[in-house]
Amino acid sequence: MRTLLSLLLVFGSELAWARQPVERPNVLFILADDLGWGDLSCYGHRQVKTPWLDRLAAQGTLFTQFYVNGSVCSPSRCAFMTGQYPARHRIHGHFASHELNARRGMSNWLDPEIPNVAALFKTAGYATAHFGKWHLGAGPGAPNPTAYGFDQARTMVSVNPGWSEPPDQFWPKSTSQLVDETLRFIRANKDRPFYVNLWTLLPHATLNPTEEQMRPYNHLNPGSGIRHKGAEAIYYASVGDLDEQIGRLLEGLEELGLADETLVIFASDNGPEDIHIVNAGHSGVGSAGPFRGRKRSLYEGGIRVPFIVRWPSHVPAGRVEDRSVVAGVDFLPTMCSLAGVQPPARHALDGEDMSDVLLGSARPRRTALMWEWRFNIPGEPFHRSPMLAIRESDWKLLTNPDRSRTELYDIPSDPTQLNNLAERRQDLVERLATKVLAWHRSLPEGPIEASAGRDNYPWPGRKDSPALGPRSGTTRQPR
Repeated sequence: MRTLLSLLLVFGSELAWARQPVERPNVLFILADDLGWGDLSCYGHRQVKTPWLDRLAAQGTLFTQFYVNGSVCSPSRCAFMTGQYPARHRIHGHFASHELNARRGMSNWLDPEIPNVAALFKTAGYATAHFGKWHLGAGPGAPNPTAYGFDQARTMVSVNPGWSEPPDQFWPKSTSQLVDETLRFIRANKDRPFYVNLWTLLPHATLNPTEEQMRPYNHLNPGSGIRHKGAEAIYYASVGDLDEQIGRLLEGLEELGLADETLVIFASDNGPEDIHIVNAGHSGVGSAGPFRGRKRSLYEGGIRVPFIVRWPSHVPAGRVEDRSVVAGVDFLPTMCSLAGVQPPARHALDGEDMSDVLLGSARPRRTALMWEWRFNIPGEPFHRSPMLAIRESDWKLLTNPDRSRTELYDIPSDPTQLNNLAERRQDLVERLATKVLAWHRSLPEGPIEASAGRDNYPWPGRKDSPALGPRSGTTRQPR
């Protein structure tokens, strides 16, 4: 029995070793907050200066079809962490007070018992840390971020804020301090594999850049005699500082001799904030590039964001990947694959392993992507999407649960989503609608705002424009 047990232990250890790739990378995941697809010069912006992120893209691969799985922060962060759709966990919008969460049918935090990428990496021997915005639960009873598998965490929008300065003083220099914390952790763990989340506060409103940060963009201010700064100057200065501080972090990796061993990933949690939101009223000019939609919208501009990956000698340098559709729910299975970490079999993944795509392949997705948004979308009616969306192959269908406002787009041919093909492709509409409505019925029941899924406008002389909104007045999801 002892000999058999010894053989089993040896055989098991050999199998565990066989699952490990030849090289296990360090992982540094940089997540910006409310940065639009078009907010970097490497994604086509003509005015904002982002030389360090442009350099990162030139040394790695820039993806043009990357999606987050929520149109605001908490849902998209849940998807990155768990590999699952956030609606499974009743995370439909941003976490707020417990009272507001209850009114919106939401949980108060992500359950730390759910397998997540940090906990899995820690079990595999990685040093793990999270610095910056958390926004996966706060308030009375909320778990500390270290409960999710992080050895160290210094966070904001969490149960134990790690900084005490007033927001108007902290915000402009926040990225610098987060980079300091990240470099400190990396130096202390440079002799072992590490996984670090660096989730920035910028360029989320309320933006308050310093005069020095705004100097390169002073030409965008209204001029002498006007006491107000230009919205573009404020926003671009904030993005510019974000870029500069990320550059300092990348230089730190090189000085430590870790650049070649570290998989660096840069993304955003959702599309750019709308200027009609009060705290962005002086700065909400982030760019969604050519896309319709902004933060909260399920049109492309709300959920399609920058995604840059660098791992020298593994991820192709100078590549722009236009064909493959990658998403936030793919993060956990992909990172686990690259690091030789096995997710639990009981953890049903909504994403897929896209490590082959990161390493240079191009292929269609094997799984469709689906989204829901149950709340109002402020701003111009042009950006107000239906409540549900599904992307499969080149096609994207948007609809409401009662099948009103059904819209079908060929995304590669019509990225701005202007040419609705629903009436001409009824067969495709039925197939995709059947899938997304079945998924919607499987989600936890909860309240739906009366204005959700509507794009009606108070047209002069008309009380309402019902043809532009849902036919149903229900306030709860159909079961």
